[in-house]
Amino acid sequence: MFDLDRIRRDTPAAVSSIFLDSAGSSLPPDPVVDATVAHIRREAVVGGYRAANERMADLAAVKTSIARLIGATPSGIALSDSATRSWSDFFYSVPLTRGDRILLCQVEYASNAIAALQRATATGASVEFVPSDPSGQIDLAALENMLDERVRIVSLVHAPTNGGLVNPAREVSELAHRVGALVLLDACQSIGQVRVDVGELGVDALSATGRKWLRGPRGTGFLYVRPGLAETLEPPALDLHSAQWTGEREYQLAPDASRFEFWECSVAARLGLGVAVDYLLDIGIDAVQDAVSARAEHLRAGLRTVAGVTVHDLGDRRSGIVSFTVDGRNPTDVRDELAAKGITVTVSHRRSTLVDMNLRGLDSVIRASPHYFVTFDQLDELVASMHTGRGH
Repeated sequence: MFDLDRIRRDTPAAVSSIFLDSAGSSLPPDPVVDATVAHIRREAVVGGYRAANERMADLAAVKTSIARLIGATPSGIALSDSATRSWSDFFYSVPLTRGDRILLCQVEYASNAIAALQRATATGASVEFVPSDPSGQIDLAALENMLDERVRIVSLVHAPTNGGLVNPAREVSELAHRVGALVLLDACQSIGQVRVDVGELGVDALSATGRKWLRGPRGTGFLYVRPGLAETLEPPALDLHSAQWTGEREYQLAPDASRFEFWECSVAARLGLGVAVDYLLDIGIDAVQDAVSARAEHLRAGLRTVAGVTVHDLGDRRSGIVSFTVDGRNPTDVRDELAAKGITVTVSHRRSTLVDMNLRGLDSVIRASPHYFVTFDQLDELVASMHTGRGH
């Protein structure tokens, strides 16, 4: 149930300041902080092994909660330390040979693009970028024309880091599957702010982080792999959790997505992630999606009234990320001056989304990402600050 008063009581910093960086690393609610800190304190009393053994059922429940959130089964979830780790572990497990093709979107995140370029160099595969359409989202007609039996994997960023749009994942999956290509969805910026159902979207794999819109601890993330696919792939690195040593020269991979996990982890952080997901499920993803969308649109409308401010968000469907620039001002200076007033935003630089930013002639943008715990009055304060000095 969406109870803004309760939510803000659970997030004291959301009351004492104006926090607009949930696309970077959001404010965890008190129940997440309490669960994480409590486990660390328990480790200090009985040691990490015993403390973890006491929470085995709760650790297993983290996957159950994530599966419920995204419409999956727990066996299809692998826990990790980040979205990048999850994305890379899956990507590097997909066999590639000379002549194979990797398709990226123009809003591809730098970490994904670097990994793709590295593998292309090592295997003789090629990397190609699917153009964006005039709305800014992936051009489905162009994608259809580029697809053939040599395409092994299509990487799609669901919501880019540098601006507010949501790409059409289901349509991409339908096109890619016609030629047998896999679809890897980077849901780093969509999980926790929009409804994501892996069955409806039809993606083969999905990577996500805990620290952004899920409001979980840093150092957490997860990978989803569709049923039947995980057992056909071998991750590039294994340990005694992802596989078993069955003979002197033999090992056996875990039968499900847990083959993408390592044994060592922050148990406290994973327990905190589980609480964060349950917190979201208690509020309801549809209520969160509506609240985030309303706040982002309210902020965009307000910023458009400020002389010298340009809002750069594209797409037919918008995310909670609001990107803008101020004429004649360095975005980092604007960010720092707003921080001095108790308003937290961040800057997205060209190096993070090189192709898209180059095509749009942008070097960097100010990024504001209001989550559901932000009030409309707080958004109006940001707009008023921009009116009075354009960030001064």
